[in-house]
Amino acid sequence: MRHSFIILSFLLLSSFLTSCTQPNGTKYVGEYKDGKRHGQGTFTHPDGGKYVGGWKDDKFHGQGTYTLPNGEKYVGGFKDGKRNGLGVLIFTNGRKYVGGWKNGGYDGQGTITSPDGNKYVGEYKDGKQHGQGTHTYPDGSSDVGEWREGFFLKGTHYDKDGNIIGKYVNGVEQ
Repeated sequence: MRHSFIILSFLLLSSFLTSCTQPNGTKYVGEYKDGKRHGQGTFTHPDGGKYVGGWKDDKFHGQGTYTLPNGEKYVGGFKDGKRNGLGVLIFTNGRKYVGGWKNGGYDGQGTITSPDGNKYVGEYKDGKQHGQGTHTYPDGSSDVGEWREGFFLKGTHYDKDGNIIGKYVNGVEQ
């Protein structure tokens, strides 16, 4: 009786984990619910793209890691197939974004750094610098203030020693 229970349990559990390769070469190994990818799974594409993580109703959902064919890598939250919540995106050129995401774009607090020394720490909206933030340049100078749709709108420009170089109002140096 005990062996029958173990075998039956194994068969029931294994029926939720499936491997499927499509004619176009894409492959999914993971859990399904009602015929859709749902739960944990791994999706690979013949071009080198790969997603490992949560699924809901056939879309990336929950925590996951998505590696693009060009080598860029995102680790973080997903909702309805889009980057959402907190996450890290590492670009192939060494740039790195750490922060909030909404509907696939940078949103909320975040930091982007570049190998050349450029760094922005602040607020984002719809994938652009938007709100309060600080952009530090490779020479050590910085812009501190308000950003709108990716442009420095209002604030102060400092040299590397913290001395004021200029003030900006409506994107124009005063």
